[in-house]
Amino acid sequence: MRFFSKLFGGSSEKEIEKMPNGKLKIGIILGSTWQGRVSPQVGKWVKGIADKRGDADYEIVDIADYNLPFLGITDGSEAGPWNEKLASLDGFVFIVQEYNHSITGALKNALDFARENWYNKAAGIVSYGSTGGARAAEHLRGICAELKIADVRTHPTLSLFTDFRKMSEFKPAEHHLNNVNAMLEEVVAWSGALKTLR
Repeated sequence: MRFFSKLFGGSSEKEIEKMPNGKLKIGIILGSTWQGRVSPQVGKWVKGIADKRGDADYEIVDIADYNLPFLGITDGSEAGPWNEKLASLDGFVFIVQEYNHSITGALKNALDFARENWYNKAAGIVSYGSTGGARAAEHLRGICAELKIADVRTHPTLSLFTDFRKMSEFKPAEHHLNNVNAMLEEVVAWSGALKTLR
């Protein structure tokens, strides 16, 4: 909560809690759709940590549920529910897998299927891969900049070799807990600040 005071010009926590529309809504976006993916495990873990904080309403947003076609092959009418979901959210946490040094095609497609509904919102990134998904996260940061998403600095990185058993069963090391909480604190603070611009 200390970030709030800085961002809102010294407002007290009680004043911030009385912001219009109640708690902020943060979507934890699963960035993979392929069968056998581990992103649901990581997303559930992040949500479990987030829910204990009580500083926002968190929900899992699985892009696989929206059945988005490849952008450009239809008239785009299928994007209605996806855009409605994004419009209802104040901020995001992207669960990012690294494929060929970048994000998945499914996540890139989902990002491209919306525009204004990303604007002036904040996002955190939790990535995983052989090098912690760091290269995918850096690519995502460039996309976020174009979509006017303020990506926060703190970035939990998970290793397929040390945080997963047989690269499929998620068993995170304890030290990640502090990084996730720090990232969430930044996401909530910046999401609250940016809400004043929308």
